[in-house]
Amino acid sequence: MSFFKDFKKFMLKGDIIALATAVVIGAAFNKIIASVVADVIMPIIGLITGGTDFSQKFISLDGASYQNLEAAREAEAAVITYGNLIDTIIHFVIVAFFIFLVLRAYEKTKKEKEAPKLVEPKGPTQEDLLTQIRDELKKQNSTT
Repeated sequence: MSFFKDFKKFMLKGDIIALATAVVIGAAFNKIIASVVADVIMPIIGLITGGTDFSQKFISLDGASYQNLEAAREAEAAVITYGNLIDTIIHFVIVAFFIFLVLRAYEKTKKEKEAPKLVEPKGPTQEDLLTQIRDELKKQNSTT
C-alpha cells in the first residue's frame, strides 16, 4: 500500500508536472520547427543554391547513377543521404537558437527577481532616533 502512496506523492510533485508539460510543449515545438525548416528555410536555401532540393542529395555507394533517391532505394542501393543530414543540422541549429532565446529570457527575469532593490532610507531609522534621544537625555542629566 505504501508503494502506491509513494507513487502518488511522486506524481503530484510540481517538478514532475512541469517536466511533463515541458515534454508536451517540446514535442509540439519540434513539429513547428520541422515545418519552418522544411517549408521556409530549405526552399530559401534551395533558391539561393539554384533550386537544389537537399532532400534528394545522396551518394550511391555501389557506384551506379540513379535519377533520384527513391530510384536508388528501389534498387536497394546503399546510399549516404547527406541532404537529410544538412536538413537535420539546420533543424538542430534553429532549435538550439530558440532554446537559447528562451533560456536567456528566463535568466534575465530570474536576475530581475533576485536583484535586491536598493531603497534609500527616507530618514533616520528607529535605532538612530533612540540613540539621539538617549544622548539628549544624558546631556540634560549631566548639565543639571
